[in-house]
Amino acid sequence: MKQTISRISFTIIIIAMSTISSCEKDKGILPAISFKTGSGYTSADGTIAKNTAFLVGIDAARTEDKDVLKTFNASVSYDGGASSTVYSETLTGIQGDNYSHDLNLTTRNQSGTEKYTFTITNRDGLINTISLNITVP
Repeated sequence: MKQTISRISFTIIIIAMSTISSCEKDKGILPAISFKTGSGYTSADGTIAKNTAFLVGIDAARTEDKDVLKTFNASVSYDGGASSTVYSETLTGIQGDNYSHDLNLTTRNQSGTEKYTFTITNRDGLINTISLNITVP
């Protein structure tokens, strides 16, 4: 009886170990995000006049087969203060593979610094960010 229980326990352990070791591991690569460049886009730190509209575009893509993109967030921080969200989107369907978005933004009507941060998050919760620092004279 003890030998039968031992054999059953041993068999269960072997099966469990095989199952655990066969689980697919990913590399934990951050999702890709970059600024759109070209005519009309602001894609680098710079100086922009008070109360002036400007366009920022981002492109994002998943970097691993199963780790689709889940969320996009754009936030702004004024003069080094706390940041607040200016745009947020939950990504679904085909957006999980590749995502592109243009944001029409406007500087404040006062001098200072404005830091815009753009964040993409994937299924595993890995986060990648890019940012722009705008000086308003």
